[in-house]
Amino acid sequence: MQLSLIPQLKHTDSNNFFLLAGPCAIEGEEMALRIAEKVVAITDDLKIPYVFKGSFKKANRSRIDSFTGIGDEKALKILKKVSETFDVPTITDIHTEQDAVMAAQYVDVLQIPAFLARQTDLIVAAAKTGRTVNIKKGQFMSPESMKHAVTKVKESDNEKVWITDRGTMFGYQDMVVDFRSIPTMKQYAPVVLDVTHSLQQPNQSSGVTGGRPALIGTMARAGIAAGVDGLFMETHFDPANAKSDGANMLDLSLLEKLLQDLVAIRATINNL
Repeated sequence: MQLSLIPQLKHTDSNNFFLLAGPCAIEGEEMALRIAEKVVAITDDLKIPYVFKGSFKKANRSRIDSFTGIGDEKALKILKKVSETFDVPTITDIHTEQDAVMAAQYVDVLQIPAFLARQTDLIVAAAKTGRTVNIKKGQFMSPESMKHAVTKVKESDNEKVWITDRGTMFGYQDMVVDFRSIPTMKQYAPVVLDVTHSLQQPNQSSGVTGGRPALIGTMARAGIAAGVDGLFMETHFDPANAKSDGANMLDLSLLEKLLQDLVAIRATINNL
């Protein structure tokens, strides 16, 4: 699909990778606007097409007392305010067909979580909203099987679909990215690499997900070198106190240097 089909997406002619970035979950208006302001400034300077990411609710939690959100409509209105304030598109994940219809009124891209990548009714509902659909590859799925997930969107009269790789589960508490998957899935749709969730260490004994954020730069650089079309990363100005997935988020203060490096790598790849 053409990036130019996404409303408000800038720098689509820069020949850069595109970026989906923001906090794991919307914790409040001030934090969302603060993160968006910083990332918009950096991506405008580097000419990176940018979509602000924030989950309006978190349905996949290990423990019943984990943070799940501030209220669906409240969080969605904050996402809409981010879009209107900074003139950028937004993306959020959905978990039910009802979520698809509701969220499509506020955001530009609907994301199918990895653990729901085989849910036909959910994917079709997302596709029928007319929004771009970003399907995360299930940790249990082969890259070849993602062809069928993409087909569900396209056969619902929607050509606007991406695939995001977030690693494959090996063992009980770790994931590995197989970079051979990138060219395979690019045959079906543009491919994004989720560089933060692929470094998660889920389902720890405490019921709180761990992670290896020190390797975010390594993962992102490898993804660009492997030819991904876009990168997904969660970032926060205070990861240690984030209400969701703080253990594998990138500190916002480190984002600019990392993106500068990635743009340089992309420029080199483009010239090969």
